Amino acid sequence: MKTFVLPGTDLVVPAIVTGMMRIQDKSDAEVQALYEASLAAGISFFDHAAVYGSEMHGCERRFAEALTLTPSQRDGIILQTKVGIVRQDGPYFDFSHDEIVSSVDASLAALGTDRIDILLLHRPDALVEPEEVARAFDELEAQGKVRHFGVSNHSPAQVELLKRWVRQPLVANQLQLSITHADLITQGMSINMGAHDQSVDRTIGTLDYCRLHDITIQAWSPFQAGFFNGPFLGNPDYPELNAVIDRLAATYDVPTEAIAIAWITRHPARMQVVTGTTNPDRVTAGAKGADIVLTKVEWYELYRAAGHLVP
Repeated sequence: MKTFVLPGTDLVVPAIVTGMMRIQDKSDAEVQALYEASLAAGISFFDHAAVYGSEMHGCERRFAEALTLTPSQRDGIILQTKVGIVRQDGPYFDFSHDEIVSSVDASLAALGTDRIDILLLHRPDALVEPEEVARAFDELEAQGKVRHFGVSNHSPAQVELLKRWVRQPLVANQLQLSITHADLITQGMSINMGAHDQSVDRTIGTLDYCRLHDITIQAWSPFQAGFFNGPFLGNPDYPELNAVIDRLAATYDVPTEAIAIAWITRHPARMQVVTGTTNPDRVTAGAKGADIVLTKVEWYELYRAAGHLVP
């Protein structure tokens, strides 16, 4: 598994992250199998969020109950979680000091750990007061409860607003990205092509901003065709793309999931890919993609086959 030092931290991280969004209803044996398959594939990074599960902190609690990690096992993995989405009376977003601190305390209790390695602000709070975020981050860092901080689904300007008050590096921005849901990449490709919708930059230059500021993009939903509307792998709506994926999978002697992930990890931004599957075999299959370096011809062939314009 390809690894690198996450900029702004002392953490050596794998290129693939196992997401824990869907484990709430899984048995101990199923969670253990997912965990063991991740470790066997070189994935020691596990992504959580307070809102994941049928109840707040439900997936975090399920993870801890199923695994009962020893101190040395806990030291061997990286735990990331997110704050800011509130269900009660909502949903709504809340980046207040009290909500951030109380959510972290609840995550620590649910996960049965004394620290969170990386804490992300989950989705932008329109009513954010950055000085409140900064106060919470300072407190959590000083108490040793959180080691590093980042954001999720944030624009460059939203990050800059936080950075005006927050003194810790914001080391990650978790964003949706797949071959077919690729606005982060495609819109920059079509700049100044006014007749094409692809030239309208709805991402506001987020990819280049993150590269310029050493913020690691964590790509979520790498197999999703769009926004939670099903995978593109094997989907008859994407015949040309799947034909190319199948051929490259045969060329590299890997499963198709590996090609979908290799398309993301080939990008020089050195992104991490967050998988959301609870199937251990799919984790194993996808992990093979981290060590494949697609040629530029192959990368652009996938890009075109997904329907993206090369001007």
